[in-house]
Amino acid sequence: MGLFARLTRRRNAGGGAPGLTIDPAHGDPELTLLRERAAAGDWPGVRAVLDRALDQDDLALMISHLADHTGSESWLGPALEADPEDPVTLLAYGARHIHWGWEARTGARAQYVSEEQWRTFHERLEAGEELLFKAAELDPELLGPWLFLQMSGRGASIDRAAARYRFDAALRRSPGHPASHRQRLQQLCEKWSGSHEQMHSFARASMLAAPEGSPLGELVALAHIEHWLALPSGEDASYMDRDPVRAQLHEAADRSIRHPDHLRRRNWPQAHNTFALAFYLAGQPHAANLIFQEIGGAVCEDPWNYLGGDPVDTFRRIRAACA
Repeated sequence: MGLFARLTRRRNAGGGAPGLTIDPAHGDPELTLLRERAAAGDWPGVRAVLDRALDQDDLALMISHLADHTGSESWLGPALEADPEDPVTLLAYGARHIHWGWEARTGARAQYVSEEQWRTFHERLEAGEELLFKAAELDPELLGPWLFLQMSGRGASIDRAAARYRFDAALRRSPGHPASHRQRLQQLCEKWSGSHEQMHSFARASMLAAPEGSPLGELVALAHIEHWLALPSGEDASYMDRDPVRAQLHEAADRSIRHPDHLRRRNWPQAHNTFALAFYLAGQPHAANLIFQEIGGAVCEDPWNYLGGDPVDTFRRIRAACA
């Protein structure tokens, strides 16, 4: 059994590593407040936080946190009934429908998803898309609808031209938006009818087109992780062990999270966690360890959940191996 398998095969019986936990807000006061008010079903309080968003990227991030909150549909619906022409409420309720749809589908492979799950999945996606298109029509400057329409489009298997249109619409509103680029990368993955070549080409082109210091270098690391995941045991390790892969990872880190112009926004740990795993898989424990030191306790669910088991336990084990 290889080192990676030994490190990740056991799950902590307590559901995670001592001293570590996943904080989706990464300690950010505004995101923490948003999530607390969402948990209380306090739409006016939630809306007050949304109204303080720094820009369209920030608003889309806040809406993502809101959409991920289980049960938020129970009070977002009445909020929309009270103000059916408000684009932000439409965006929030539409985004929740998209997440709600994926929750019904689950992350299981298609052959293990029941007919009832598929029906619920598509019903919620369809309802969410209607809300999102209306939000976009009422406020053409909104970025959020086009982010979540990429998520729903992949689930609905829309054609390539339509998928590209939704991504381009997001970029017209925010050219360097990391979450939209991640969605596009997923669309181009082999598992979603794309190819490794398309995926890597997109990741590198996006990185090079962005200013140095941009978080888009993460796409290169994420593409290599996706490629690794798609390979059978043995071939996966050989792929990550190649010098060109390591060189590309270092180049991407130098142009993004290791660049002096890199600006940490609310969700900065996401790219750092991705690079930490990619460098570990590529046999670069020193590079990974330096990133783990920057991460501290800001562990993200992604990409560690790709590996199975408890993501916090996996993070702890790999961090220890790199140290």
